[in-house]
Amino acid sequence: VILAIGVAMQVGSRFVPDYILPSPMAIGKALVELLTTDLVHVAITLGRLAVAIVFSMTVGVATGLIMGTSKWAGPYLRALVIIDTGIPALSWMLVAVFWFKDPESRIFFILTVILLPFYALNVYEGVRSMSSEWLDMLESFRPSRWQTLRYLIVPHVVPYVLLTTKSVIGYAIRMVIFAELVASAVGIGSRMSFAQSTFRIDQVLAWTFILVILNLALQW
Repeated sequence: VILAIGVAMQVGSRFVPDYILPSPMAIGKALVELLTTDLVHVAITLGRLAVAIVFSMTVGVATGLIMGTSKWAGPYLRALVIIDTGIPALSWMLVAVFWFKDPESRIFFILTVILLPFYALNVYEGVRSMSSEWLDMLESFRPSRWQTLRYLIVPHVVPYVLLTTKSVIGYAIRMVIFAELVASAVGIGSRMSFAQSTFRIDQVLAWTFILVILNLALQW
């Protein structure tokens, strides 16, 4: 597939201007240029992504556990999470521009409100799908609520957390790039916007290649 894409780009670059479709050689040169001069922007984007995912995972797992185990708070939290999932990402981005002056706060807020519901709902479904026989077996030892959470519920939802993280990585990368393009002057998203404004389509495609590699590496 990669070879076919490269051949198609090479053939297409012969019939259109470079600012529409550069050759793979030109993209390779732009890639080397970016990797030697703009690595700090890659680090900034990865740092923002890591902080947002860790925070969303921590709060989302706690929210999902409360949703699945609390009879009085669970339904209200679940309603809030479901409402959050119905709000478009673009709406959150526009709201963040009004609410926060600092670009880092904007990007952190945008990623958190988008990623947190994934963890909360998947952990909730994990708790709901747990076998009642396991709970009955554990209760025969008369455990405390903390012991039930520690020895049964939390180990049961760990696979759900890992699968959620793997599934949201690609989505989170797209969202952080979009957020950087709208609300930041540093990071991969901002550099892609700069490349677009200077008609450097070779750099736009080189950044895209870097993002694909990062997505595959992070999922692995």
